[in-house]
Amino acid sequence: MKNIQNKWIRGAIPALLLHCSIGTVYCWSIFSQEIADYIGFSKGATEWAFSFAIFFLGMSAAFLGNLVEKNIHKSSLIATLCFSCGMAGTGFFIQWGGAHRGNPLALVGIYICYGFIMGCGLGTGYLSPVKTLMLWFKDRKGLATGLAVAGFGAAKAIASPIMQALLGDNKNGEIFKMFYILACVYFVMMFVGHLILAKPADWVEPQTKSKDEGIIATLKREPIISYVAIWLMFYINITCGLALISQEKMIVKCLGLASAVGIISTISAVFNAGGRLGFSAWADSMKDRNSVYKLIFILSIAFTAIVYFAKGIENGAGNIILTVFVLALIFIVNAGYGGGFSNIPTLLSDHYGMGSISAIHGITLSAWAFAGLTGNQMANAIVQRTGEFVELHGIKVNPTGYQHVLIVTGALYIVALCLSLFLVKPTKKD
Repeated sequence: MKNIQNKWIRGAIPALLLHCSIGTVYCWSIFSQEIADYIGFSKGATEWAFSFAIFFLGMSAAFLGNLVEKNIHKSSLIATLCFSCGMAGTGFFIQWGGAHRGNPLALVGIYICYGFIMGCGLGTGYLSPVKTLMLWFKDRKGLATGLAVAGFGAAKAIASPIMQALLGDNKNGEIFKMFYILACVYFVMMFVGHLILAKPADWVEPQTKSKDEGIIATLKREPIISYVAIWLMFYINITCGLALISQEKMIVKCLGLASAVGIISTISAVFNAGGRLGFSAWADSMKDRNSVYKLIFILSIAFTAIVYFAKGIENGAGNIILTVFVLALIFIVNAGYGGGFSNIPTLLSDHYGMGSISAIHGITLSAWAFAGLTGNQMANAIVQRTGEFVELHGIKVNPTGYQHVLIVTGALYIVALCLSLFLVKPTKKD
């Protein structure tokens, strides 16, 4: 009974406290326009803060994976301080930028605080509870990691209405006050998670001669092409997910559902979180966890092809069947995007064992860093340079451009499926 309690008190609850805090990084789109208007810059200029945050999430995870491996208390404390201080610093530079509109120092300060400092907190905070959960839930590792990573995905749905309430009347400068308030709230949540997070008492870390020897020796357990394939299919899944999700609101408007954008966005967030929990829990019952990725890619390819060849985005307005297929594509991509995240640590543990899993998982999250810089930008470039913007119900949209995004994402999903089928070595659960 005590061991069951410890699973939740020392593993699951702190993981949720950490991930539900750092997952709010995805709320940037809620207030990015308000920040741009308040400090006197374009929305495009402020959007780079989010891209930098995701980039440094992946890179800090890659470089600090060894620290997480050795000492989860130190890494979770670093995550707590970086994330909360970065958020407070973002608030400070928004406030300063409001008093000095158009001054580039405000924009650079936001990049540093929200992008670099918070990004480092994201990377270490994301990694810190994952191995701990897999050690506590040895027989249901997928369920455990899915639960925590679902917290990361659900954070936007939970925090969005709270942030909207805190924003209040932006003319009174309350947007920077929101960052100060949230910095305090998330510091408390993450610090409590840091205090109670602990590995099982019977777990003994494998000893290696140097910090790099363990990772290199572990990766040599299989042909390196197998790991490269895992990294690439993870990168492709994130890139395609971000490409479609970044255009999601405009695609929905093309369907004539502008009034339902908020509801559909919430539903897609639920699918994102549900995919994180559902796909990883389902993988626990599979002989090879890689089967989950095959399923994700096959579903994504099938619905992308249907929407593309039926010209669902261009012809969906007023057509119930096409509208259903386009919405289904959005929901499936969101679920697969989330499921790809929750399954990667357990897939890696099945291939390489638990000894250096935090370090290997951290290196693999570098794929997230590069996808964060390429996914949105790739889709934006396609939409801006192909097709034609037309006015639909008073809104400027580019249905043909969004259709062209599907050509690229569909091709990339096919590449990812081939990697999963032919290069990722089948393995039994560790």
